[in-house]
Amino acid sequence: MSAVVAQTLHVFGLRSHVANNIFYFDEQIIIFPSGNHCVKYNVDQKWQKFIPGSEKSQGMLALSISPNRRYLAISETVQEKPAITIYELSSIPCRKRKVLNNFDFQVQKFISMAFSPDSKYLLAQTSPPESNLVYWLWEKQKVMAIVRIDTQNNPVYQVSFSPQDNTQVCVTGNGMFKLLRFAEGTLKQTNFQRGEPQNYLAHTWVADDKIVVGTDTGKLFLFESGDQRWETSIMVKEPTDGSKSLDVIQESESLIEFPPVSSPLPSYEQMVAASSHSQMSMPQVFAIAAYSKGFACSAGPGRVLLFEKMEEKDFYRESREIRIPVDPQSNDPSQSDKQDVLCLCFSPSEETLVASTSKNQLYSITMSLTEISKGEPAHFEYLMYPLHSAPITGLATCIRKPLIATCSLDRSIRLWNYETNTLELFKEYQEEAYSISLHPSGHFIVVGFADKLRLMNLLIDDIRSFKEYSVRGCGECSFSNGGHLFAAVNGNVIHVYTTTSLENISSLKGHTGKIRSIVWNADDSKLISGGTDGAVYEWNLSTGKRETECVLKSCSYNCVTVSPDAKIIFAVGSDHTLKEIADSLMLLTFDDQFLLTAAEDGCLFTWKVFDKDGRGIKREREVGFAEEVLVTKTDMEEKAQVMLELKTRVEELKMENEYQLRLKDMNYSEKIKELTDKFIQEMESLKTKNQVLRTEKEKQDVYHHEHIEDLLDKQSRELQEMECCNNQKLLLEYEKYQELQLKSQRMQEEYEKQLRDNDETKSQALEELTEFYEAKLQEKTTLLEEAQEDVRQQLREFEETKKQIEEDEDREIQDIKTKYEKKLRDEKESNLRLKGETGIMRKKFSSLQKEIEERTNDIETLKGEQMKLQGVIKSLEKDIQGLKREIQERDETIQDKEKRIYDLKKKNQELGKFKFVLDYKIKELKKQIEPRENEIRVMKEQIQEMEAELENFHKQNTQLELNITELWQKLRATDQEMRRERQKERDLEALVKRFKTDLHNCVAYIQEPRLLKEKVRGLFEKYVQRADMVEIAGLNTDLQQEYARQREHLERNLATLKKKVVKEGELHRTDYVRIMQENVSLIKEINELRRELKFTRSQVYDLEAALKLTKKVRPQEVSETEPSRDMLSTAPTARLNEQEETGRIIEMQRLEIQRLRDQIQEQEQVTGFHTLAGVRLPSLSNSEVDLEVKTN
Repeated sequence: MSAVVAQTLHVFGLRSHVANNIFYFDEQIIIFPSGNHCVKYNVDQKWQKFIPGSEKSQGMLALSISPNRRYLAISETVQEKPAITIYELSSIPCRKRKVLNNFDFQVQKFISMAFSPDSKYLLAQTSPPESNLVYWLWEKQKVMAIVRIDTQNNPVYQVSFSPQDNTQVCVTGNGMFKLLRFAEGTLKQTNFQRGEPQNYLAHTWVADDKIVVGTDTGKLFLFESGDQRWETSIMVKEPTDGSKSLDVIQESESLIEFPPVSSPLPSYEQMVAASSHSQMSMPQVFAIAAYSKGFACSAGPGRVLLFEKMEEKDFYRESREIRIPVDPQSNDPSQSDKQDVLCLCFSPSEETLVASTSKNQLYSITMSLTEISKGEPAHFEYLMYPLHSAPITGLATCIRKPLIATCSLDRSIRLWNYETNTLELFKEYQEEAYSISLHPSGHFIVVGFADKLRLMNLLIDDIRSFKEYSVRGCGECSFSNGGHLFAAVNGNVIHVYTTTSLENISSLKGHTGKIRSIVWNADDSKLISGGTDGAVYEWNLSTGKRETECVLKSCSYNCVTVSPDAKIIFAVGSDHTLKEIADSLMLLTFDDQFLLTAAEDGCLFTWKVFDKDGRGIKREREVGFAEEVLVTKTDMEEKAQVMLELKTRVEELKMENEYQLRLKDMNYSEKIKELTDKFIQEMESLKTKNQVLRTEKEKQDVYHHEHIEDLLDKQSRELQEMECCNNQKLLLEYEKYQELQLKSQRMQEEYEKQLRDNDETKSQALEELTEFYEAKLQEKTTLLEEAQEDVRQQLREFEETKKQIEEDEDREIQDIKTKYEKKLRDEKESNLRLKGETGIMRKKFSSLQKEIEERTNDIETLKGEQMKLQGVIKSLEKDIQGLKREIQERDETIQDKEKRIYDLKKKNQELGKFKFVLDYKIKELKKQIEPRENEIRVMKEQIQEMEAELENFHKQNTQLELNITELWQKLRATDQEMRRERQKERDLEALVKRFKTDLHNCVAYIQEPRLLKEKVRGLFEKYVQRADMVEIAGLNTDLQQEYARQREHLERNLATLKKKVVKEGELHRTDYVRIMQENVSLIKEINELRRELKFTRSQVYDLEAALKLTKKVRPQEVSETEPSRDMLSTAPTARLNEQEETGRIIEMQRLEIQRLRDQIQEQEQVTGFHTLAGVRLPSLSNSEVDLEVKTN
């Protein structure tokens, strides 16, 4: 088999105990450590790229990125020696720039690092007992300064540079806060600590000379130039269950078993150890990050606080609280947010805050969400997906699905998809899981927990157990290749179960030590096992007996496997006969395309397998992945019910929307009518204006016509006068011209005679010279022909290339042609001018020849002409050389044009790619803009409707309250009247009783008439006269009581009205305040949406301008402030509930009023006592019952 190579493809995990373990490379890419790599993760496109650590590295300890985002420094321990590797992030792939591993001082490891503001210097802090602070010029590997920070072996947590000064340095640790300045080759401390020493865990620079520092007791200090300016304490908030929300997480020992050499303790575990003796309930500030408005800091488990700077003072106030959300998949949701935030980082634009926690989780939050959530704490979201927070103990894959199943000591089971690189399922349990195996179909898993072995179904959104076996602490389990059997290890016994009847079909006993590995052969007929007793057994499942065995007691086997033909068994153990990969799990997928590895740091790596030439491995066993998932019947029924409800809801919403549309159509039609009337009126007014302007125009035309006629008359008179003057001048000039013409004719005849004589003498000399120069011309023509032949040959050679550039060159040739034609016209004009000048010179020359002798004149003229001819020859030679140079220059220009054409073609291809990307971005931005505009319109309409409904409800409530108060007042008045009548009745009954007793006493004197007469007269005087007086007095008292009752009734009405006015005022005030708050939040949301819209429009415009699709015209600025009617609002379900509640209250009040009215009518019909006002009162028993009901 040819050699193969594995390349890292994706990782699921984080090493949280690395100092400064997360930061932004740019707005979309973050960098964090995982395993022995640093991962560049694109948040938007979800891809990962890897920066590999050094070979034979025992783990990363600290990271640091330069301020210009070009360099990354990694502190490692390589072969038990410390090393700092600096990578150049701008190169693709990232390459090592420098490795610092030769030191002149004692050092065990570097626990914190920082780059200077100009990225030229590197600051590194070593661990105790040395505790040296090293100041490097890292490009030249030169140590500029070194100083010992602490002599008491206290841990140092963080070092940093001032953001503007290369020479100023800050160091914090347990009991130390030091500011140092680099000067003259040394680092000197510039501050002096005052007060009690604190355990300073983290710090950040908020200005050039201001530093915010956090402690393990929840205190924050602001230092300016080393002096304390501000101090605050983070308050511990009590949750609803009464237990403090910042309790320290007590983890089991199995969850913290990290290797002692590679574990970066200084950043977290030493902080916890150093602060263990302090108040454990106080929030510990492990991380602080500064941004433009202030800073963010961790405030105990699961809690981050944002502090903003106060405008007038240099102090900070707490503005927002951000919490880690409760995980619904956890078995104990109250503990899921009890994890410390170890590192915080803001994106370059400060739109996103990213946090890493002590449980290897990555969280993020958009800063705009923190501004929206007023009063209530905001919540983080997972940056990617929930990760393992403890060592992975089991790893499995299947055949029919691209799934990876893992179990961990964090009591969770997770299913990952290695094709889409996502988390498919995740669930936590009460017990730790030690082993896991996936069924080949991908629908079932078997998991060995600490208490039981469970066989589970993998549903679409859940993991459910359907069979449990009493196998405790199962350290190894495995499905057979066919999936009909699975084996589980219980100590030194292997139990084999069938997946059809779920029964134990055999138990394989024979190992004397713990079994560490089991594997099935290809046809599932045999099982191979290896254990710590040094034995490797091959079991026959049909008989349940051992077939072959190999025992080497000096070796403890960790893993066994078998060849495809089941003839060769491979095993690795403690004797290092085959190389053992310690404390890790490795697995190949069924199609041999991916390698899966997991280790104790909780990280899961997927590797792509290639051959040595870089080609993918040929698939010998290619099986298509299945799309089926398991769903329970109850889930299907619930989803069907939800779908039905949603359908009905959709139909209701359609009806409501149609009704709203009809209302809008009616409103719009009315508005259209109003606008048409308005436009008709404006058109009529414009018509009248137009008519007035026409009349004015006609007046102006008449005036202009008259003015033009006057000007024409004046011009004609002036023309006649000028013609007369010019005619006279022309006559004079014509006479002069005739005289001059006669003179010129005579002179021309004389000159012609002289020229004929000169021509005869010159002809002989010219013939000799022509013969001489013709010979030279023949030589030059031969040379020209040879040059022309060379030119033709070159033209034939470049004919193919010229065809490609003809279109571009034609335009330039046309320009050159027009330029040279213009030059030719200029030259012709200059030649004509020169010919005229030569004629004048000839006339002068002939006049001079008359004065000089003929022979001397002939000789001189011949010499002059000879010189002229020599000059012509030289000029011709220069022209030939110029033509040669021009031919050479043309060749060079042709080569330059070819290069330019090639460059333009490459540029055109790049621009085509860029155009495709920008077109896609423009489409995405347009898609984002349209739904937001639709949402704004819908929300505006909902606001208007709800405001109208609110006003109607207010009116109805006020009217009903008035009616109720009136009825109550009537009821009280009738009740009082009834009581008075009853009191009167009781008085009369007492009077009748007294009268009866007196009458009975009178009957005793029936035998004595005189005494009887006196007694009767006494009775008459006693009762009749008193009764009249009582009646008169009673009448007066009745009037006074009626007056008092009316006055009391009116005072009571006035008091109730005052109370009702005050109550309604308070209600209106609270409603107004609530509506104003909602409107303010909605206005903020509108402004944010407008800013986003404006930004996206500007982006679209810039992209279109870059592609030259549209003219560069700035989009119209969207106004920041719109009228209040444009405010959008959401229509939450809470308002619908309030409307339903008010409707129910109104209906109950209406029924109560109707009942009272019926009761009053019944009491009016009862024949009994009447009030003075004529209103019949109800009976005493009924009214008392009613009063009791009302008071209750």
